Amino acid sequence: MQFQVSKELIQQVKHLIKTEEDVNLRDMLNETHFADVAEIISELNLSQATYLIKLLDSEKTSEALMELEEDFRERILENLSVKEIAEELEEMDTDDAADIVAELPDERAEKVIAEIEDEKRAEDIKELLTYDEDTAGGLMAKELVKVKETWTVAGCVREMRRQAENVTRVHSIYVVDKEEKLKGRLSLKDLLTASAKTHISEVYIPKVDYVDVDTEGEEVARIMQKYDLEAIPVVDHDGVLLGRVTIDDIVDFIKDEAEKDYQLAAGISQDVEADDNVWELTRARLPWLILGLFGGLGSVFIMEGFEEALNKYKELFFFTPLIAAMAGNVGVQSSAIIVQGLANDNVKGSLLTRLLKEISLSLISGVTLGILVIVFGFITKMEINFSLTIAISMLCVIIVAALIGTFVPIILNKKGIDPAIATGPFITTSNDIFGIFLFFYIAKIILGF
Repeated sequence: MQFQVSKELIQQVKHLIKTEEDVNLRDMLNETHFADVAEIISELNLSQATYLIKLLDSEKTSEALMELEEDFRERILENLSVKEIAEELEEMDTDDAADIVAELPDERAEKVIAEIEDEKRAEDIKELLTYDEDTAGGLMAKELVKVKETWTVAGCVREMRRQAENVTRVHSIYVVDKEEKLKGRLSLKDLLTASAKTHISEVYIPKVDYVDVDTEGEEVARIMQKYDLEAIPVVDHDGVLLGRVTIDDIVDFIKDEAEKDYQLAAGISQDVEADDNVWELTRARLPWLILGLFGGLGSVFIMEGFEEALNKYKELFFFTPLIAAMAGNVGVQSSAIIVQGLANDNVKGSLLTRLLKEISLSLISGVTLGILVIVFGFITKMEINFSLTIAISMLCVIIVAALIGTFVPIILNKKGIDPAIATGPFITTSNDIFGIFLFFYIAKIILGF
């Protein structure tokens, strides 16, 4: 099955835009999946993309817009009128519409909301904009199907039909009381098998998973993953049902968070794309490079402090990169495992237990690598004292690097700082410095200079 838009189709679209064959263009793309339409749009220049958005029905383009890269979408929106943007928003789920409005300048956003004909939808969008984007409130959509516990099955079915017209996918039917507080959920099977006069209070399931509106996105994702939920209701502090978070929104959230963590681990402090301008890319990358510079200068000063050792044992210099590399690698390995465990909420036990486990692992790795170094020294006819110096230094460096790689992300997480920062230049630079210092200090003890 073909999952990628062909180059021939993209060229055909470009040709039809150029020749302004609007009827043929509509006929061709109205039957095309919105994700494919988005892929086609992303291959066009700004002028062509804007032309296509204005040409096609909002029912098609509204979903395609959400699939585009944020920067390109913003540029397209700049070329659309306030009324045209409002028409796109009227075809979107409220959570997607709120995301679009959030990308607009404040003054223009107000004008767009004012252009939305459905006053209830406009109010829902404004409400969603008040929540932090990384909480359940910021992730939820207002569209859902809810029924009152006092209704009969017959009345419930009629009301569900009316509500379902505005809901793209009906994952669950939620039951509320007269104050709109969440009481439970309704099984479709129970609804179909119950008599028409039966009250919902007699057939609904009171057990239902839900999240508070202020619950962090990571926690929402963890709950939905744990219980294999396709959607989860969101309530306020009084238990009033506000909306629902669906699996597609959580997948997008997880993807965005993974990208942020990956960039942070790589030493990029802001969310940037490959096609961002030079200034934005520089601002994102330079701070960690400066940290690396100071870390490197620190290593230089440490080596200067052991100048006598380098004069007497010049071979120490050639093993410095090895020690620094091992320290950095072990630190990154340990921190990556801990960060992943923290993200999945499976780092159990006390900090002391975790550190003791890392020491055990480090001893096994360090002794193994140390033996290999001694064997290498024997083959290359290296002095036994020198081989032991390298081996023992490596063992100590590995233990310290593993402890730092374990300790730092756990502490950062407890302080509310993203622990992904501990898998990048921060941990590498700190371990390089500690590694070089330990190397020369142990060499000084064993070699006696």
